Amino acid sequence: MRLHIPPALHHRSFRLLWGGLAISIAGSQMQLWALLWHVRILTDQPIALGAIGLARILPVILFSLIGGAVADTANRRRVLFVTQSVMALVALILAWLTFQGRITLWQIYALTAIQASALAFDLPARQALVPNLVPTEDLSNAFSMQSIAFQVGSIVGPAMSGLVIAYWGLAYAYLIDAISFMAVILALLLIGTIPQHTRGTGRIQVKFSAIVEGVRFILGQPVILASMLLDFFATFFSSANTLMPIFARDVLNVGVVEYGWLSAAQSIGAMAAAAIISQLKEIKRQGRTLLLSVVTFGIATIMFGLSRTFMSAMMALIFIGASDSVSAIIRNTIRQLQTPDYIRGRMTSINQIFFLGGPQLGEVEAGLVAQLFSAPFAVISGGIGCLLAVGWIARRWPQLRHYNGDEPIKAGAMAD
Repeated sequence: MRLHIPPALHHRSFRLLWGGLAISIAGSQMQLWALLWHVRILTDQPIALGAIGLARILPVILFSLIGGAVADTANRRRVLFVTQSVMALVALILAWLTFQGRITLWQIYALTAIQASALAFDLPARQALVPNLVPTEDLSNAFSMQSIAFQVGSIVGPAMSGLVIAYWGLAYAYLIDAISFMAVILALLLIGTIPQHTRGTGRIQVKFSAIVEGVRFILGQPVILASMLLDFFATFFSSANTLMPIFARDVLNVGVVEYGWLSAAQSIGAMAAAAIISQLKEIKRQGRTLLLSVVTFGIATIMFGLSRTFMSAMMALIFIGASDSVSAIIRNTIRQLQTPDYIRGRMTSINQIFFLGGPQLGEVEAGLVAQLFSAPFAVISGGIGCLLAVGWIARRWPQLRHYNGDEPIKAGAMAD
């Protein structure tokens, strides 16, 4: 297969945003995995790790729908300036408290919640902005490239977190994250004005009727709704990332550097899958491919729970990441192509509740199960639950099974 420059990267605005995100995501992932290791140092209770997931999802549930309405009425580029700045400030406070040696669990939870609140506004604006940066025919490729940016950052960040923590200390992981947000802010400055379709005056308007309109839209789109539910239940049952410090220290008996590589393993598989997909002109039979990828996700999760050596755990995590990457690319393409521009922010905000709610609530569930039984039991039972969820959704919404990807695009969904 002959390699070529992905079509989405031919567009300067998307290329700038993509590069900035790759750097910023690396910093954010470094902070996330450093936080989990930090909590494990402060306490050995699995439920304390699960509480990180709770701190990350509650603000999303509270503010996500509002964030979607803001993304559809306000200038999305300006929204990103604010959210990226807030998240950078939170990382800086984490670094300062850690340098001072005064940080406590409640401060970690509170700052995590503040950062998640900013993310509730950031993600709808960022996802809805992509169709304004590339033409419709390059949209699938753009989401594939976004997945690659996320996975590159998710490999570099966790891998570096282990090294930074081992040789410099936890505070430097937070400081590097604060600096990394400047990459997105600089990219937004260089991009300049971005045209977008809105209904109304262009001022920030958050109306209950607008939120209801977004919910009704989702309920009237069975393929979009099914893909969201599939994402939620699969990640709810199969998410146990917060248990990684326990797996590293207590199950696999490895140190912080190996912990960093375990944390990066899913992204190694995800990046490999996204890179392959970026070279494909189109994906056929997208519905069945989506379901198959989530089945693979569940099986690989079970294999990880059964792992007792570093290499077997790494391989299982790589397969988890690869299958999740295929699933994410198809889900994003389905939702963005089948959604008109004026309501994309609200659609993304509702989706945000599903795709962040699933793994974050799943972290809480995994922490509880691990507290009652064991970390391996929490992971294995979660993988089984994922497989059961796929079977139910495939049967309940046959439209998803039959979705090919060449269905008519909704009116108004074209990018400028």
